[in-house]
Amino acid sequence: MHVVTKKKMTDFLLSEKDSLIAEWTKKIQISEDDPYRDKISSNAEEMLGIIINLFSKPDDEVDLHIEKLAILIGKERVKANINIGDFVYNVNLGRSIIYSYLKKLELDWDHLQESIDRINYCFDHFLYFAVSYYSEHKNKIIEEKNEFINSTHQDRLTLLGQMTSSFIHEFRNPLTSIQGFIQLLKADHPDMKYLDIITNELDQLNFQISQYLLLSKKELIGKEKTRFSLNIMIDEVLAFLYLSLLDSKVNVVKETNEEMELVGYADEIRQVLINIVFNAIDVLSQYREDPQINIKGYTVNDTHIKLEIANNGPAIPEHMLKSIFEPFVTTKKLGTGLGLFVCREIIEKHKGILACSSVPDKTEFIILLPLAKNPS
Repeated sequence: MHVVTKKKMTDFLLSEKDSLIAEWTKKIQISEDDPYRDKISSNAEEMLGIIINLFSKPDDEVDLHIEKLAILIGKERVKANINIGDFVYNVNLGRSIIYSYLKKLELDWDHLQESIDRINYCFDHFLYFAVSYYSEHKNKIIEEKNEFINSTHQDRLTLLGQMTSSFIHEFRNPLTSIQGFIQLLKADHPDMKYLDIITNELDQLNFQISQYLLLSKKELIGKEKTRFSLNIMIDEVLAFLYLSLLDSKVNVVKETNEEMELVGYADEIRQVLINIVFNAIDVLSQYREDPQINIKGYTVNDTHIKLEIANNGPAIPEHMLKSIFEPFVTTKKLGTGLGLFVCREIIEKHKGILACSSVPDKTEFIILLPLAKNPS
């Protein structure tokens, strides 16, 4: 740009400065709630001053002023908490007004285009710095709010979990009394109808309560590990679920020829078996006419017991198979999604492994547990 054009541009903008500011501030969009509404005019005046300096100051000095003003106004926009779109509109409004005033100049197109490019450079860089600052700090505020919400939500969940565990623990007391009176009724009235059904339903309810208590870790207090037979336990589980197996017409094939003994919390291992078998019954009852559960147990290297519980139900979707042992993951409409999560917690606590594989017509749960050492 020729020196004469620079001077002419600077003189022109200085002569039109008051009119430009007046028109700019008159047309801007501003909220009544904006705490910085009184600074709009002075900010516009400072922006126009930077544009005037474009034609008389070094570029590095102008860039420094652009960034400084942009960050200052960016801070104001963050504190004002007003839509950033209004701010961008107002800045571009000032650009358009300056363009309209440039028409009064008698300059050839080449010189005017170069001036417009310089003005665009100023406005574009100003918007870049201001909006970048606004976005960065707004995101930070949002992150801090989310962290606060998440922390308070977690605290509430912890409190809710404690209250739920206490409630369930207290709920078991009257349940135990009811089960005791059912046993008395059976002794006094052995031919009374429906007592077996009531007993079975209470056992199922007691099982669900135990799952929640195991999840809350309260059930472990006062418990001791014992040595027990896994073979006998499997028979007990199948007897416990006999009515469910009968009702769903599920055939059970059991192969546990070797004697398998464990050391651990018998009630917990029993609940793992009940949970896996009962889930299989639930799926099979809705899927096919020839439902079958295969239970196979054997020792591995004289150090571990491997138990395979398979059913001929549908395949578990691959996306669910990867997270099936996570809490609140369930394929059931009314499931809690805690059963398999608790199972894995129990098996891992016993230094074992619980895994699942699933293909069409065969879903298998594999349990690997340390074999009880022979007493010396």
